[in-house]
Amino acid sequence: MKKRLLGNSGLEVSALGLGCMGLSFAYGPAVDKEEGIKLLRAAFDAGITFFDTAEAYGPFTNEELLGEALAPIRKDVIIATKFGCKNAIPAQGTDSRPENIRAVAEASLKRLKTDYIDLFYQHRVDPAVPIEEVAGTIQDLIKEGKIRHWGLSEAAPATIRKAHAVQPVAALQSEYSLWWREPEQEILPLLEELGIGFVPFSPLGRGYLTGAINENTQFDKNDFRNTLPRFTEENRKANQALVLLIKDIAQAKNATSAQIALAWLLAQKPWIVPIPGTTKLSRLQENIGGVTIELTEDDLQQIAAAAAKISIQGARYPEMMQRMVEKK
Repeated sequence: MKKRLLGNSGLEVSALGLGCMGLSFAYGPAVDKEEGIKLLRAAFDAGITFFDTAEAYGPFTNEELLGEALAPIRKDVIIATKFGCKNAIPAQGTDSRPENIRAVAEASLKRLKTDYIDLFYQHRVDPAVPIEEVAGTIQDLIKEGKIRHWGLSEAAPATIRKAHAVQPVAALQSEYSLWWREPEQEILPLLEELGIGFVPFSPLGRGYLTGAINENTQFDKNDFRNTLPRFTEENRKANQALVLLIKDIAQAKNATSAQIALAWLLAQKPWIVPIPGTTKLSRLQENIGGVTIELTEDDLQQIAAAAAKISIQGARYPEMMQRMVEKK
């Protein structure tokens, strides 16, 4: 597995990370604990060293799963987790008061069975707490040795600048893929300027870009894609043009659609590290195969030209969730 540095932070991780949310939360029933442990250790054996979780995933159960699975290899992995959701429940809003950040850090350390967190993200920006105050609290936790690096998620450029001025930000985690390219406008140039790494979540469009989902797909009743405007039956049908584009490129490269979607992200910048999630060993192995696919400049130009002709339909979040994503 190739390695990448997240910006100027010195934090080196595998070129592909593993988003662990789906093992416990959001996409239907949680996996059996032993199956989850088996998948996490298989990921490590295949070269993945970067694991992403959050107290909100479960809540709490995902961190506990990682804590048990990664304990024997703790010194060889990078664990990212998150603070900033009220009572660890995103639907209840944000809470980045200093006392809550500290409480979450202490609780996460226990669940993860570790004495330090490699990368501690603010899950969503809290409009009630100045980002400078958040960064100051993080700075104290770094001095205490409880965390080593910190990051932001779905933060706007002005917030990133203010945070970075107080305590250098190692990484920004936000959605980015061939069907959500907004970060290209302001975020990627800013991260390059400041030397901050980028960790795209949902790099496969929550499964849509793999070609395994169409307008007839029925999701589990607990799958949160049922609530996303982009996943209405009408929009799933309307957005098939992008899926077909990726499929054509994949066939030409003797690869899968998922591998092309990941290779495209990896080709954008050397400090981008996608974190696709899966509950299946076969999909894990398939995703890892995307790291070895080389897209030429000509390939990238052809993809850009074809994608520019496709208008993606549907908002990515319902209105309530969209309010938690910073705009400016």
